[in-house]
Amino acid sequence: MWGCTWLNGTGRGEEPPICQDLHLGLSVLSLLYLTVGVPVGLGYNALLVLVNLHSKSSMTMPDVYFVNMAIAGLVLSTLAPVHLLSPPNSRWALWNFSSEVHITLLTLFNVSSLVTMYSTALLSLDYYIERALPRTYMASVYNTRHVCGFVWGGALLTSFSSLLIYICSHVSTRITECSKMQDTEAADAIMVFIGYAVPALAVLYALVLISRIRKEDTPLDQDWRLDPSVHRLLVATVYTQFGLWTPYYLTLLGHTVLISRGKPVDAYYMGIVHFAKDLSKFLAFSSSFVMPLLYRYMNKTFPSKLRRLIKKMHCGHRHCSPDQAFVAVWEGAPTGLSY
Repeated sequence: MWGCTWLNGTGRGEEPPICQDLHLGLSVLSLLYLTVGVPVGLGYNALLVLVNLHSKSSMTMPDVYFVNMAIAGLVLSTLAPVHLLSPPNSRWALWNFSSEVHITLLTLFNVSSLVTMYSTALLSLDYYIERALPRTYMASVYNTRHVCGFVWGGALLTSFSSLLIYICSHVSTRITECSKMQDTEAADAIMVFIGYAVPALAVLYALVLISRIRKEDTPLDQDWRLDPSVHRLLVATVYTQFGLWTPYYLTLLGHTVLISRGKPVDAYYMGIVHFAKDLSKFLAFSSSFVMPLLYRYMNKTFPSKLRRLIKKMHCGHRHCSPDQAFVAVWEGAPTGLSY
């Protein structure tokens, strides 16, 4: 994945020493992520989904959004090894822009990124609704599940441009108009606007409203249904998600601006853009294991839900007495799980 021959100014010839050191450091970091981050991301995201689906009756509105982010995290964790182990040469047949594999991976990555960003934005807005109008149940679990269904559908429709480009790559010899759709700059601009600008504005608006309502001492606050720790989890989620995804969308924007100028771009600057895009995508992939860990250690109800799931797995269809349930949880639990 990593290549920095652009540091010599021509993109050809031997790599300078600083490039070799940078390549070695990033390769070690990638290997560490593949051996630790990917298994942790797959395990904790799957555990987050299973635990909450097993305890549907006790799920809250934030849990529904985190389940959706965990599903998107599973997709990102699956895509990460393919991306990080690919050679830095984009001319490789597998990563050719018209390749079926490349288009499929790009579509899955875009869908996961959209689901992640919009789940974070909607979590912020629903949190404000829950704080301002706790008795209306507008942000109920039932409504949130339907909203998340629309999020996945909207993400698929937004990523349709990649599929359309793929179709045109096969019929461009017969339909000349399709040749105009081969450029990715339009698709990147759409992704920056829909996938980042819109949810960022929504989160900013929600945080401003939340900060205002937190300064007001109203009787409704005493009847608030959500645990106050949800606010800390929300703030940590917003800063983490946008901190890890913002570099990726900024590099997309920079690449789009450079190409849209209509002038030849120097290989040195284009190399910097491609390197920055790879590095920012690595940060985006890392969100797939950071978020479930954040949820695991900041959500107060997760440990109890996990204990119930382990107890059910240990007892199976047999009825467990309270003493047996205690032994099943604390003695039968796999080593390494802490509560």
